Amino acid sequence: MSPAPPPAIACSRMYNLSPKISGLWDRLFHWLAHRSDVELEVIAHAAPAPLSELWARPDMGAVFMCGFPFSRLAKAERPLPLVAPVSLADWANGQAVYASHIVAARDRPLAKADLAAMRWGWTVRDSQSGYNAPREFFASLAGGQPASKTFGPLLNPRGVIEAIRSGAVDVGAIDAYACQLLEMHEPDMIASLQVIATTKPAPFPLLVASQQQAPETVAALRAALLGAHKDPVGRDILGSLGLAAFAEPDIAAYELLPARAHAVDEALGTW
Repeated sequence: MSPAPPPAIACSRMYNLSPKISGLWDRLFHWLAHRSDVELEVIAHAAPAPLSELWARPDMGAVFMCGFPFSRLAKAERPLPLVAPVSLADWANGQAVYASHIVAARDRPLAKADLAAMRWGWTVRDSQSGYNAPREFFASLAGGQPASKTFGPLLNPRGVIEAIRSGAVDVGAIDAYACQLLEMHEPDMIASLQVIATTKPAPFPLLVASQQQAPETVAALRAALLGAHKDPVGRDILGSLGLAAFAEPDIAAYELLPARAHAVDEALGTW
């Protein structure tokens, strides 16, 4: 009798925003393991451990990956796309897209026109939501003029929140879905912030598996996730995460992201 395969890993590192929210993701992954009959080990891979190390693991079963680094890999080197989430929020419009909210301190009166002169914070340079999206937004405001001051890397949305709260920066971008989760479950964490604007949409970070996973494992995980909204327990878990369903990723949409980033590089340079 051949030994059982080792467990695949599951990780929502991009959206592990608090212990409570992490627990909701753990619930999803435990449901997924049961529904797909695939043994999954839930890991944290907590900051400041680089996400690139997580995405290089050969045992990924269901791991969130930002669309920008996914799109920059050669097709032969990419992990296997499983699904992309569809948020219940209005900005998603029923599609597997997200955006970034441009945020500042609530007690500071600011208009969109003021933002070009502000100190901007950013997360990491391989992030769509925390780096490319706010730079693309800034370029549309500033007419090609550089930002007066930028500050980073702040690593993640919590880093942006803390930098605004401490006064290190005036404005930054928070993944709109991360903001949705915080509004639902940790409203005090963002009570001091105001949303000034929302960026153009981009394809939602997707769940991926490593190329080394068996095809039947990948198929089982994908099928369970795509059917989650039809299962009573799955639907309840999705609702607790502010999601309507999972959808098949539109890979062509992800492949537009490098061109968008390059256009901003040409206009602004790097932050």
